[in-house]
Amino acid sequence: MRKTVSHTFSPFIPKGAVILILGTMPSPRSRHIGFYYGHPQNRFWKALAGVFDEAVPVTIDEQKSFLTRHKIALWDTLASCEIDGADDSSIRHPVPNDIAAVLKQYPIRAVFTTGTKATEFYRRLIQPETGIEALPLPSPSPANCRYYTLETLTEAYRIIRNYTEL
Repeated sequence: MRKTVSHTFSPFIPKGAVILILGTMPSPRSRHIGFYYGHPQNRFWKALAGVFDEAVPVTIDEQKSFLTRHKIALWDTLASCEIDGADDSSIRHPVPNDIAAVLKQYPIRAVFTTGTKATEFYRRLIQPETGIEALPLPSPSPANCRYYTLETLTEAYRIIRNYTEL
């Protein structure tokens, strides 16, 4: 059953962030814990850890420290929408976050989107205002496991290093 949800926590933008990774909308689990990619089966943190050859950050403090070390900011394309659970394909009435304000305020070199819907919403609702193209990444959702193993997901995310190590 679809219900209207709002993004319930702030973007995470560490000092010196050079890339911005955008999801679509936090899952119910992420909204509950108050941070990004919080579902234990989501492979985002495992893929990023693989990209940087580090241990998987488990706690929110470890995740924030990891992002800070690698100059990665996180947010989502949507401020609110109607959605059925965590099913991005069910989204209706999307309202975008003000990504343009972040891009004006911080020295972001590249914007990445995680998944088809995040990419679609960025291109349709946000890119016309920012003029900055987003680089699409595969969704780290467990629903995407049949298309991307953890190894192939990590390999796809390796492009991030091209922008964090300039």
